[in-house]
Amino acid sequence: MDARGIVARVRDGETLGEDELRWFAGGLADGTVTDAQAGAFAMAVLLNGFDTSERVGLTRAMRDSGKVLNWHLPGPVLDKHSTGGVGDCVSLVLAPALAACGAFVPMISGRGLGHTGGTLDKLESIPGYRGEVGIAQLKSITAQIGCAIVGASADIAPADKRLYAVRDVSGTVESIDLITASILSKKLAAGLEALVLDVKVGSGAFMKTMDDAEALAEALVSTAQGAGCMTTALITDMNQPLVASCGNALEVIEVMETLTGTGVTPALWDITCALGGEALALGGLAADAGDGAGRIARALESGDAAARFAEMVAELGGPLDFVERWPDRLPSAKVVYEVPARDAGIVQAIDGEALGLAVVALGGGRRREGDKINPSVGLSEIAGLGEGVNPDLPLALIHAASVEEAEAVEAQVRAAFTIGETQPEIPPLVQRRLR
Repeated sequence: MDARGIVARVRDGETLGEDELRWFAGGLADGTVTDAQAGAFAMAVLLNGFDTSERVGLTRAMRDSGKVLNWHLPGPVLDKHSTGGVGDCVSLVLAPALAACGAFVPMISGRGLGHTGGTLDKLESIPGYRGEVGIAQLKSITAQIGCAIVGASADIAPADKRLYAVRDVSGTVESIDLITASILSKKLAAGLEALVLDVKVGSGAFMKTMDDAEALAEALVSTAQGAGCMTTALITDMNQPLVASCGNALEVIEVMETLTGTGVTPALWDITCALGGEALALGGLAADAGDGAGRIARALESGDAAARFAEMVAELGGPLDFVERWPDRLPSAKVVYEVPARDAGIVQAIDGEALGLAVVALGGGRRREGDKINPSVGLSEIAGLGEGVNPDLPLALIHAASVEEAEAVEAQVRAAFTIGETQPEIPPLVQRRLR
């Protein structure tokens, strides 16, 4: 086989066999396939598409291009993946809650992408937290505590790491076939028995329309199941930030309030329970999703989830007393700046992507790979859909390193809100379930 011939077959709309896909993934991992060939392959897939068998084949091939974890544990190995949103910190609550219910969760997570925050970036706002660990430590912490939220090591799906970097510079990130294989190759390399997917739709998501979200959810579910992993997807609303904050340390504050019961965010609680219920049902730890959601709620209410989170943070280098003293441990911005509404009215719509990009502009995300993040900056007390505002009430608070940096994004933040006189229709949090 050779890369040029495989690229030509995709270009001409021919169906690739699993042997060809496995050879190509191996070539991505070991350098046999050049960047030019990888880019041509990605563009051909974007333009012509893959069928289900090809998506499954590419996913398996990229999964098997590196280490695939095997487990011998007294409970199911489960995980969750979100397609990305604004103020989406569910993973930090869900992983320890699942662990408290008897599951084992080796959650391989990523960093911020575009306007959306990254789970690892949020956790690394906790002083000392190490998101980059080897496979041996991931397995040890997962077995001991029940959950570990870390980044993918170089041994996990190296073909995906290579192809993703090429897609990012070749205008092919949007391919649903390649998105699907990228997400699932890393997740399945973790040796999962079941996976629950949170596919976001709306202004703060990558998928702005229900048609696009459904297409991605259907591709993910059919491919994961075709690769042997029981999977359910929930399509959830992202027409406003999930929590009232955007930014790494600021979102961890809302996580800790929810875990400790000091200031529960209803949407964060509800989606955590919904996703957790599906995962526990898939893993045989609950009779059905409703029973599982109740078990997740009890793990949160009892403090068991907070205790697991504390153990995980300590094992990964964070403070031993983080759950008890998190307000003292998280970094805070030098400047907190109000963004008042110009006129009185009701919030009709929110441009979540604009809010996410404002956080990036403040230094809370990356414009280029390798950029250093300021974990303390972002937005808090963000007004929600249907909320009344006036010039005496801020639409949001900007947390910035300086007054000048806050002023630089003030107009962008204000423009993200549409203010009117009527109550808008607020979409349900969970809009559809696919199995």
